[in-house]
Parts: sequence; structure tokens; C-alpha cells
Amino acid sequence: MQIEGMTVLVVGTGKSGIAATELLISKGIDTVLFDGNKELDVDKLYKENPGLSGIPLLLGELDEDTLQKVSICVLSPGVPTDLPMVNEMREKGIKIWGEIELAYYFGKGRIIAITGTNGKTTTTALTGEIMKNYFDDVRVVGNIGIPYTSMVSDMTEETVTVAEVSSFQLETVHEFAPKVSAILNITPDHLNRHHTMENYIKAKEDITINQSSDDFCVLNYEDQVLREFADNCPAKVIFFSSKTKLEEGFYIDGEDIMYAHDGAVDKVVNINEVNLLGNHNYENIMAATAMSLYFGVPMDKIVEVLHTFTAVEHRIEYVTEKRGIKFYNDSKGTNPDAAIQGIRAMNRPTMLIGGGYDKQSEYDEWIEAFDGKVKELVLIGQTAEKIADCAHKHGFNNTVIFEKFEDAINYCYDHAVSGDAVLLSPACASWGMFPNYEERGRIFKDIVRNLKE
Repeated sequence: MQIEGMTVLVVGTGKSGIAATELLISKGIDTVLFDGNKELDVDKLYKENPGLSGIPLLLGELDEDTLQKVSICVLSPGVPTDLPMVNEMREKGIKIWGEIELAYYFGKGRIIAITGTNGKTTTTALTGEIMKNYFDDVRVVGNIGIPYTSMVSDMTEETVTVAEVSSFQLETVHEFAPKVSAILNITPDHLNRHHTMENYIKAKEDITINQSSDDFCVLNYEDQVLREFADNCPAKVIFFSSKTKLEEGFYIDGEDIMYAHDGAVDKVVNINEVNLLGNHNYENIMAATAMSLYFGVPMDKIVEVLHTFTAVEHRIEYVTEKRGIKFYNDSKGTNPDAAIQGIRAMNRPTMLIGGGYDKQSEYDEWIEAFDGKVKELVLIGQTAEKIADCAHKHGFNNTVIFEKFEDAINYCYDHAVSGDAVLLSPACASWGMFPNYEERGRIFKDIVRNLKE
């Protein structure tokens, strides 16, 4: 589909929407920006984003005249694809794109794309560092916090793009086709948006929808959904496993990550030689190694980065130690499965801070994963009582609820002793108390660093 000569509507004025609009403007595309928030500070938006000067901005509701002109709508990831407004546009024949589809249309070079319920950001960051260790022009974009469209303008055929792609973004792909893709795992998440597990699974699997047999897809062998999907995947599948010795693929044998291929077995790295903690991170390492190798990076260049790479911010991130108490920021643990990995990585008695926005998650498996490590569960946010009830049902009664984030942190500090850990791993999104998990994590670190010894 040719976008040139058409009018494009961009929905959403966050980072993604702004970047998409600026790309369209730079390409000379007739563009209209829209936001459903009637109270949006328009003057502030234009002042902070001078590149939008002269572009019409509509607020509140879309008028019929605008819809008559529009041929393509670019939705920001946070905008549900089943809104009445979006359905109306579909009925009018308006094509619904997302930001990554727009970036793919104008972008150049080759793409590695990574999705999954958990581990996306760490795997994307690690893969990006491996690519930078071998290629000259590498862009790390997407759900990791850098809009894909913001990096498109000066791409060449030599550009390598490593994209973290969410299920929200995958709902609106049409032509997007990575050379190498990965689906790290699929566990229940965002069901308030996708409504059914089947819809969520399909969105994740659609990362491969435009791949061919000349492309590659890296899958988690221990995820039953993905193991079954391998038979229908259009790309060549490479498995990794944390539990099973594979005849072909990457797996853990004792403390070594191994690569089995063509009848041979090679050691990749010993887990004691890397800086990432926990079994889930060893899975991330295997996925990043597999993608990089099949993208053409020599194994020795991959291992160089595995030896030096450190954890990404907000993902089981060590903050500081005070009075013998170690503090960890796992604010990116925004669902129970991710938060389970945070608990598993702890090797000392832990005061655990959890709770936040309700994404319709269930918390039973998270509570069961405490495994004697959690001394007390300190809860905040909309889900506090729901989680407390779940904990009590499972016989864990050491719960306390606070309205203020700082009060919860101070309580943990007051009740922890030397040799304990304080872990922020909420198992919930940040919305309602914080604009995003990054801000939640930054505030946690600021408060912790200011605690008096």
C-alpha cells in the first residue's frame, strides 16, 4: 500500500504518536494528530515538540469531515484496537496501522524483533549490544522506550534494527517482517486489553506472520504453546531450553550454556561468567545468542558481550546496601510471572513490595513461589486487598497495606535486618500511582538512596 499522497491520522500524543507524526511530516505526508483527552494542554504540546508546528491537532472526538479525508490511521500502542472509534474507521475502509508498521514502511536494512510476556527488554538490550559489537549501524528500538519511527530517517540498507515488540504493537502489523524473530514465553497478561488468552497468543505469534522459510524464529522449548506453534511457524525454528537437553538448539547443562548443532555440542558460556542473575536471565542469554548467531554474528563476538553485559534498569537491578540490607529494583516485574523471576533471583530473606494497577491477573502462582524467602508482603495500589486475600488463602498471612509508596519502603527498612533484602517487584502495572514502571523504579531508588543509616 502506498502511503504517499494520502492523509494519515495519528492517534495519541505520547512518545510513539509524536515520533510517528514527525516522521510523516518529514516525508511530506498530509498528517492530522488526534488525542481523546479534551483537556490536553495544546500550547505545552506544541512548545515541547516544535516539529509539530502547523500540524492540525484534534481533541475529544473525531468529526466526519476528518474521517472522510483519512486513508490510514496510525494507532499508538496504548490505544485499544477495538474502540468504537477504531471500528468505525475500519468500516469506512481506513487502514489501521501501528507505529512499527509505519516505521517498517519507511525504514531500511534488516530487523531482529523480540516479543514475549517477560524478558523482552533484557533480551533486546543484550541482543542490541551484541549487534553493536559486530555491526557499524545498529538501532535498538520499540517497547524498550525508543519509538521505532524516531530512528527511521537516516537508515540505510546496512542498518541493523533490534526491536522489542509488544502484543499491543503486533495487533496492527501488516507487512512488518523481521529477518530473525523471537517469542520468549507466553503467560497470561494484558487480558483486560486482549480479552482472551487466544487473542493474546495470536498477537504474540503474529511477529512471524510475514516471515518466510529463509528467516529464523527463536522459541522457548519449555513453553508448551510455543512448542506447539513451532509446527506452524513460517520461519525456521531454533529452540532454547532451561530444562531439556536438546538435540538441536541451546540448553543449560549444569552451569554451562550449550549449543547443539549438526551432531556437535559446543559450550557457549558458564553462567558464573555472566553478570545476570536467575534462570530466566539464562533463558534471555540463550535467546539473544541464538538470534545473534543466526543473524550472522560469530560466536566469539557474542561471548565477548555475554561476559560484560549487566542487567537493564528496573529489572532485578541492585540499588544499594544499607545496614546490611540489600535493595533491589524490579519495577519492570509488571505481572505475576515476571515477579516470580524476581523472587527466584533472591538468595536471602526478603521484604517484598507488591501491588499496583489491576490488569485482571491472578496471583496464586506468585504467592506460591515465595518458597520461604518472603518475610513480609508489603502492598500498595489498586490490587493491594486482592493480593492480600490471595496470600491469606495460601496461608501467607504476613501482609500489610500502605496507601503511600514511601511509607511502604520505610516500613520495609524499619522491619528488615542485616542479611535481608528489600525487593520492589510489584506483579502489577504502575498506572494509577505512577505514569509508568520506569518512574516507579526511579522513585524507589531515590527514596532508598536517601534512607538514613
